[in-house]
Amino acid sequence: MKGKRTTKKLILHILLIAGASIMILPFLWMLLTSWKTVSESTSMNPFVFFPHKLRWNNYKVVMEQNSFLRLYFNTFAMMVLRVACAVLFSAMAAYALARLEFPGRDFLFGLVLFQMMVPVQIFIVPQYLMVDKLGMRNTIFALLFPGLVSAFGTFLLRQFFMGLPKELEESARLDGCNIGQTFWKVMLPLTKSGLIALGIFTALFSFKDLMWPMIVNTNADAATLSSTLAKISSAYSVNYPQLMSAAVLAIWPMLLVYMIFQKQFIQGIATSGGKL
Repeated sequence: MKGKRTTKKLILHILLIAGASIMILPFLWMLLTSWKTVSESTSMNPFVFFPHKLRWNNYKVVMEQNSFLRLYFNTFAMMVLRVACAVLFSAMAAYALARLEFPGRDFLFGLVLFQMMVPVQIFIVPQYLMVDKLGMRNTIFALLFPGLVSAFGTFLLRQFFMGLPKELEESARLDGCNIGQTFWKVMLPLTKSGLIALGIFTALFSFKDLMWPMIVNTNADAATLSSTLAKISSAYSVNYPQLMSAAVLAIWPMLLVYMIFQKQFIQGIATSGGKL
């Protein structure tokens, strides 16, 4: 029996290592290609996997042609602001829909579900017109605008609030807390894992958002990493080393954030039951 268990564990570890290698290979290929010449990156006979010499000039050229400090600032400002707004407003809306009794509550929750069921592209035109009427195109606020509220966050946190016992609210009210104090001091701290999960998902969705930044911000000074990468891919459609250099420069901050907050990432994904 012990030998069978050892064999099963060995096979399982081999499969896991093989799966991890398959996932890591594209990142390794991207990194190696960023150090190659154009001829090395397109050569098929012979096929060049490792560059003959590490060429950092590709990074220098890409950084000279694109202000990555500005791109980092715009992207992370958008992420931080969207996370803050999504967590705050979604928590308040979710608490009201889960724990408060008022006319039209079910209808309003139905609207939240409807927004989740339709493609997000439907809202791009009205959102663009609203931002344009406000005169806020090519600004950080324009990047933030679609993330001011989150239907997904409202639905997710509503489930957390509904899972809390009613006795907590009753005890808080007996102690003299009003609705606002009950929400902030009693109920909200108990949904910490849900808030972490929502923050993680919002940050990831914001970092990967491509269509909205390309539409609302046409100025290079207000661009994000994703929209700039899309423009670079068309400009460097043949120059793969410079394209891969730009991709490496774009993803390393998010990898660093993941390594720092790895425990919170895993906890948030496991709690929500979602996937990246």
